[in-house]
Amino acid sequence: MLIFIVTYPCATLVVDMKLLKGRDLADFIKERQARQVRALRQAHGVYPKLAIVQTIDSSVIDMYVRSKRAYGDDILIDVEVYKVDQAKLMGVIERLNGDPSVHGIIVQLPLADESATQAAVDAVAPAKDVDGLGSGAVLDPATPLAINWLLAGYNVELAAGKKIAIVGNGRLVGAPLSRMWQASNYDVTVFDEHSLDMHAQLPQFDVIVTATGVAGLITSSDVKHGAVVVDAGTASEQGKIVGDAAPDLREREDITITPEKGGVGPLTVTMLFDNVIRAAQATVQNSN
Repeated sequence: MLIFIVTYPCATLVVDMKLLKGRDLADFIKERQARQVRALRQAHGVYPKLAIVQTIDSSVIDMYVRSKRAYGDDILIDVEVYKVDQAKLMGVIERLNGDPSVHGIIVQLPLADESATQAAVDAVAPAKDVDGLGSGAVLDPATPLAINWLLAGYNVELAAGKKIAIVGNGRLVGAPLSRMWQASNYDVTVFDEHSLDMHAQLPQFDVIVTATGVAGLITSSDVKHGAVVVDAGTASEQGKIVGDAAPDLREREDITITPEKGGVGPLTVTMLFDNVIRAAQATVQNSN
């Protein structure tokens, strides 16, 4: 089993090459974020705040929101949650846009009426769009950022002839990640779960990122020896959150893969709060 060392300022982390453990990387980034927030509060009197607007009462969504609140508590970022009927959503967003104490706004997806999703995320002021989902967003979406950090942190090279597959073309992961990597001139092919030839083609790829929310979609026969698999899918199966990777794939010892828990998810929350900090820092720069 390959072991290598990732070095950070003031810290050295020994990591297992077989598993891409986002939680380990997130812990180091969190230390840096806490310092940045203290500097904003002490030097500039800026108290970073995130507002989450939620329209669906769901135990799964509540779990995600609680994790964001807990993370904010750890680094002294205030997190306020607004549970509202979807009919009141646009009014709440407008009010938060105009509140100078709020630096980041999230429209917690999905909405009850998903046809209104783009209008809702577009209603968030671009400078406060920390999810990076609006048409005028100035910040990158959190999950693609998390995947970039995860691969870079484990020295997974994406250039130099690597063939990359992205499975899933959704607004949260697949679509923005493909745009980001294609802009970097990486060799990227995008599939969705309905692509007829996907399973025949996947074994030729060196890196596979999957984010469909279809449990067990990617199986061992889809992945070649030595490949890297990033499972960013989330689905509920018998009350348990599972990814796109099938159990037989996780039994392989000849690939590098994210763990069932602690892979992309922790880093996604981390990158979300990185965007909140950037938004708060921008208010300081704009006031000078």
